[in-house]
Amino acid sequence: MAVSERRGLGGGSPAEWGQRLLLVLLLGGCSGRIHWLALTGEKRADIQLNSFGFYTNGSLEVELSLLRLGLREAEEKSLLVGFSLSRVRSGRVRSYSTRDFQDCPLQKNSSSFLVLFLINTKDLQVQVRKYGEQKTLFIFPGLLPEAPSKPGLPKPQATVPRKVDGGGTSAASKPKSTPAVIQGPSGKDKDLVLGLSHLNNSYNFSFHVVIGSQAEEGQYSLNFHNCNNSVPGKEHPFDITVMIREKNPDGFLSAAEMPLFKLYMVMSACFLAAGIFWVSILCRNTYSVFKIHWLMAALAFTKSISLLFHSINYYFINSQGHPIEGLAVMYYIAHLLKGALLFITIALIGSGWAFIKYVLSDKEKKVFGIVIPMQVLANVAYIIIESREEGASDYVLWKEILFLVDLICCGAILFPVVWSIRHLQDASGTDGKVAVNLAKLKLFRHYYVMVICYVYFTRIIAILLQVAVPFQWQWLYQLLVEGSTLAFFVLTGYKFQPTGNNPYLQLPQEDEEDVQMEQVMTDSGFREGLSKVNKTASGRELL
Repeated sequence: MAVSERRGLGGGSPAEWGQRLLLVLLLGGCSGRIHWLALTGEKRADIQLNSFGFYTNGSLEVELSLLRLGLREAEEKSLLVGFSLSRVRSGRVRSYSTRDFQDCPLQKNSSSFLVLFLINTKDLQVQVRKYGEQKTLFIFPGLLPEAPSKPGLPKPQATVPRKVDGGGTSAASKPKSTPAVIQGPSGKDKDLVLGLSHLNNSYNFSFHVVIGSQAEEGQYSLNFHNCNNSVPGKEHPFDITVMIREKNPDGFLSAAEMPLFKLYMVMSACFLAAGIFWVSILCRNTYSVFKIHWLMAALAFTKSISLLFHSINYYFINSQGHPIEGLAVMYYIAHLLKGALLFITIALIGSGWAFIKYVLSDKEKKVFGIVIPMQVLANVAYIIIESREEGASDYVLWKEILFLVDLICCGAILFPVVWSIRHLQDASGTDGKVAVNLAKLKLFRHYYVMVICYVYFTRIIAILLQVAVPFQWQWLYQLLVEGSTLAFFVLTGYKFQPTGNNPYLQLPQEDEEDVQMEQVMTDSGFREGLSKVNKTASGRELL
């Protein structure tokens, strides 16, 4: 399981960066849906630990193994700390970044679905408060047993915790005893109280939640709150270590991730079929094939391999709670190659390289020098971020920054297309080759629209769809992204296929001046004994 420390990604030498990236590639997928978050010197008032989509009989296990507040005993008695478990709409995580510092989530009543776990360090107990309609949401102390038990929900036993010498508490004489559960005065589950242990100046307790019926299904967000750090300038650092295990009846995947194994497998087969079909076209039109055509074939096969490893990873996560390390590394490598090949291919096609010219201009070289390293860095950083826990201090910040970098790269690759369009507009009115240049200009404009639609569908519209649909249908986001990518590949191949009648591959016809010069040279006998050399559409010389 991966451990998230409170350290940024920007520090360290290049050698340390390489070692850290290698460590992430080897261990990044091991966390799976069993999360372990360790934060030291944390000062945030609100920590978004994790979100998960639960079906009926799904379970959430939380073990707070260490909570060290770093204050004097008298000050700790008045602290307001605890967990909140809320059900969010459309699968989006509730944000606390803009709330008022005087508005503590642990103090306000709510008519919506909300469960609060209030840690009382004075009485060494954790009070559970429920808000909203949740008749069959069951909360129990301790973790679920490792071995599967018979169907049915366990019934907690009401025991009273007793104090132990040295400031600790326990519900029994054994060290690993189940924390105590106390019924409130009303005898309802809304007054449930869990036992809190105190040992070596730190607190710990555990609990698990079971989704009892379809009415409680949904996307849940688990957060930790330290309301005493809400006032700016008066934060006190604290240490926390928490383990979170989430599970649905059919496996460890969230409700929105369950169809992804089949989805990625089908899309991998589609990209593989598209790559094979493209290679067959190249083999039938040998004299019209350029290097970039084979680069397009390599992109299709790399995309297929990346989706294949991604599908296998989800299969093992669902069955075991974590992927296989070797397959995870192979997926990361294929993902990096796919990201680099995609932007290189789009930019090269837009600049006209290998089709109508073999040398890039200085402006195009600058675009490649900026976009390609940034895109590779963005893909590497996304892998690092996805390997970290959601509760890490720089998780949200880095994800937003890298999303912005990806959008900048998508915008920058449009510049070669725009420059080519302007060049063809100028050439169509000056060199007399109006028909060919106008046909190329029309094709470039179509390609420009295709790139714009691809960027917006995969970066903007797909995210809006993820926000709008219910939690169990959020896999439509991945379907839209992969479907848009496949459609973009197919349309690009159709527009720039190696055929003789493709205006993009046609070379200009001979000018009238060339014809007249050839006639003069022939009449004067200067070319006697010489044969004419013709060029095919691909630029190869044939006698």
